[in-house]
Amino acid sequence: MELTEVRQQIQHTDQELLQLLAKRRKLALAVAEAKISQNKSIRDQQREEELLLRLIESGKALELDAHYVTRLFHVIIEDSVLQQQAKLQGELRGMQGPSVKVAYLGGQGSYSYWATQKYFTRRAEQIIDIGCDSFNEIIKAVETGHADYAVLPIENTSSGSINEVYDLLQHTRLSIVGELTHPIDHCVLGLPGAPLNQIRQICAHPQVIAQCSQFLLGLTNIKVEYCDSSSDAFQRVQKKQDPTIVAIGGEAGGKIYGLEVLARDLANQKDNVSRFIVVARKAVTVAKAIPAKTTFIMFTGQQPGALVDALTVLKRHGISMAKLESRPIPGNPWEEMFYVDVLANANDYAMTRALEELNRITKFIKVLGCYPSEDIQPTQVPA
Repeated sequence: MELTEVRQQIQHTDQELLQLLAKRRKLALAVAEAKISQNKSIRDQQREEELLLRLIESGKALELDAHYVTRLFHVIIEDSVLQQQAKLQGELRGMQGPSVKVAYLGGQGSYSYWATQKYFTRRAEQIIDIGCDSFNEIIKAVETGHADYAVLPIENTSSGSINEVYDLLQHTRLSIVGELTHPIDHCVLGLPGAPLNQIRQICAHPQVIAQCSQFLLGLTNIKVEYCDSSSDAFQRVQKKQDPTIVAIGGEAGGKIYGLEVLARDLANQKDNVSRFIVVARKAVTVAKAIPAKTTFIMFTGQQPGALVDALTVLKRHGISMAKLESRPIPGNPWEEMFYVDVLANANDYAMTRALEELNRITKFIKVLGCYPSEDIQPTQVPA
């Protein structure tokens, strides 16, 4: 066959695949409705393992290797689980009617912009995005009603926790209502045809600089210009039209501003992932069939063993801790507030009893939110 004919057949096959994926998604939502009526849990990892093994065997007959089949269906299963969770939570295309207003850091093309699109695409027909220049401005947008939700980066696998966001959560009345993780792929982006060896200035957000510190140490005579967001960095490079000035950010974001990738894979860690939280004025109640996280802050005081006593309460009630973060208390030298993420629903009996007990033995405790966990760990199959 001629090349053009082969490509036409590939395009036709791709369209058929899209139609089948759409059909599968609808069937997954029908499964969610059945689970809701029968009060069943969303995930059944034993069934997922059996499904993957059957698919791997079927794939062998079609000359598809096990690794390819497994990777493909991990993505499909993750989408299915997230769709079902949103359906069960009553969020699917209906968080605030047909459209939602969401505040995030930067403008179109920033990492927070892509995280916003990723989270709300399945939850609203239209996303009215409100780009902001600072985390404080994002919080204020929701507090004052200019936005329905905010998407905030909270931690990164390369640079760790984003302390400014943790500090803001301590003082706001907003509640955490959701979370998501998003892969971060840093690239050097410049004007088309710009020579990499002639870079004299790099524009990037401080978090991006921290995540790419090892790459930057290998450069000499380079000026670093800190920006409010990756989209701000892209805009500066686009505006200056100087081939010696580049930005560090995501490839998709850079393309929006007409920039070209000059170098890839800059992050200190190969698997560079950011976790984002979604906040709103009103807390949500998480359905019991959905895996949930609860985030709270507590002040244990300075007496010996106070933190150990608090954590022992969680252990005694069988509650798994996902994260423990300490932050200084303004005006109280050498005293710290602890942020805690636990894998539990705030309305579960064990969690309710644990919070009651913690309230008695700590000086201060505040639940920041209970929300569906979107940390979908892929089901592993035997080798």
